Amino acid sequence: MTNVQYKMGQQLNLSKNQLFTIAPGTNFGQFTQQLLQIGAIESSIWLKIYVRFFPKEGLIKAGTYQLTPKMNSKQLLSILQSGREHQFSITFIEGSTFKEWLHILRSHPNVSQTLTSSDYTKVTKQLAIKEQHPEGLFFPDTYLFTANTSDVDILKRAYREMKSLLMKEWESRDENLPYDTPYQALIMASIIEKESGYMAEHQIISSVFVNRLYKKMRLQTDPTVIYGLGDRYKGDIKRTHLKEKTAYNTYRINGLPPTPIAMPGKSAIYATMHPELTDYYYFVSQGNGKHVFSATLKEHNQAVAKYILNK
Repeated sequence: MTNVQYKMGQQLNLSKNQLFTIAPGTNFGQFTQQLLQIGAIESSIWLKIYVRFFPKEGLIKAGTYQLTPKMNSKQLLSILQSGREHQFSITFIEGSTFKEWLHILRSHPNVSQTLTSSDYTKVTKQLAIKEQHPEGLFFPDTYLFTANTSDVDILKRAYREMKSLLMKEWESRDENLPYDTPYQALIMASIIEKESGYMAEHQIISSVFVNRLYKKMRLQTDPTVIYGLGDRYKGDIKRTHLKEKTAYNTYRINGLPPTPIAMPGKSAIYATMHPELTDYYYFVSQGNGKHVFSATLKEHNQAVAKYILNK
């Protein structure tokens, strides 16, 4: 038995980390054959003798595991018995759209593809969520999952995360905000997210839009125009685009667009619920990721001339 223990304590014959999948219904003998085939062990006899003495150690579970060069046979059996499968990851960034999420999900080799349609109505039905349009409903983050987790399961997790965060922030929101529902606040958060990746500005940008809404001014925010153009947007907003009356063109419509335009992160959601108190109604990009804020149209035009028109 001492020799068996010694053999079980030896490291696997691996030069690098390797994924190892045990299919449902695989018996212990088939499992040892798999190890032989990949060269992880030179002989299966020691494993078989070991589980005769310790039969519970041979109760391996199906799944995908990661083998490492420093792992020995005893440690391997412990992992397979516990069912601690390897965790894959998938990342969705703040400001990404649902269309981009679908592409990321479909490109991941370890995600089980069940969303066969790009029709948003069919997608939301498959996800069993009440909203007909999925944009903005999922929290951007990195999610860990085991092999062959479905795209629907990942999206449902992200949906629950967003719903939980949105309701938490909604309940602690500042008074006198121009939003009647958490969904309206989510729409605004998505606009703030697309307007600036500089989180320190989010609450100031939020104040600009709050001020404009209370003064019955149109939001006039380019990201909503771009979203409304869809695939027609080729990287440049033209005058004709600003004049076109789409449901998302906030140069032509009053108030908020009908849905979010992206997946907002925590900073943008917080900023929506807790805007700074300012007298700003305008802002323009400096070209370095930051913005110049103005209280009057005259000041704004001066900023535009300096940073956009280079006058």
